[in-house]
Amino acid sequence: MSTMQPDSRDNTILAAPDSEVDARETFGIDVDMKVPAFSQADERVPDLDETYVFDPDTTLAILAGFAFNRRVMVQGYHGTGKSTHIEQVAARLKWPCIRINLDAHISRIDLIGRDAIVLRDGLQVTEFREGLLPWALQRPVALVFDEYDAGRPDVMFVIQRVLETEGKLTLLDQNRVIRPNPNFRLFATANTVGLGDTSGLYHGTQAINQGQMDRWNIVVGLNYLPHAVETEIVGKKVPDVAPEMVANMVRVADLTRQGFINGDISTVMSPRTVITWAQNTGIFKDPGFAFRLSFLNKCDETERMLVAEYYQRVFGTDLPESVVGRG
Repeated sequence: MSTMQPDSRDNTILAAPDSEVDARETFGIDVDMKVPAFSQADERVPDLDETYVFDPDTTLAILAGFAFNRRVMVQGYHGTGKSTHIEQVAARLKWPCIRINLDAHISRIDLIGRDAIVLRDGLQVTEFREGLLPWALQRPVALVFDEYDAGRPDVMFVIQRVLETEGKLTLLDQNRVIRPNPNFRLFATANTVGLGDTSGLYHGTQAINQGQMDRWNIVVGLNYLPHAVETEIVGKKVPDVAPEMVANMVRVADLTRQGFINGDISTVMSPRTVITWAQNTGIFKDPGFAFRLSFLNKCDETERMLVAEYYQRVFGTDLPESVVGRG
């Protein structure tokens, strides 16, 4: 996953939405909703995936965020495609979208901005460089905070200021108040629902202040895709691999997800990993070897025997013991 870093010196103010899309026609969900959209895409609009399959409830929640300026949080297990879902909605609306991963390295200064020494007319001068939050707040962009429940406390309190629909951002050092662009939208993805890591699956997640959680207008849960749907998606992405082979790959992925949920393993196969496995199978003509390169080698050494057992259960073939042992 990449986080786009717009240049804070870029003062271009993007145009407002100038068209609309029909939710039923564009996203295949049974609802009468017209959603504002842009007629032209710029470089900040995510790439369109024509084969993407939308989850109806999650899509409707995200569309409400765009159409009615609702603050939307998408919660779910790792690998369910939470961020991708938001991006693919934005791609069809041609709505610029910026993602920020709230890992431990993102600080308050990164979000707000900082003083920087620059050369101007041959002289060194100090000027304020806006961070990602004030930059986005002033533009018609969708800002997505990934791993929202892993954010540092000082960062979370900065975000809380703008969670209100008309939330203003005060830059104390600049004696300046930033009012949000009418078409600024805010989304987040999280593994938990703000209560901390009650399952033991997501170390490093934090309990979120309930006053802040209350400011998220919509919280929607996104689970793993149904087996048949994921098989269809992978089959379309990798048509050269036999359908029964693809179905078996998804069955292995389902076993890893159940093992992950049960706490048996710490690495889970996402749909993206299944697609990679299918693609590598097409290259190497050996699903076992491709499985090792695509997923097994990413697993903790103490868990590889169990992961190999998942493969054996579905394919009826043992992976070589040397492969499982040494990776």
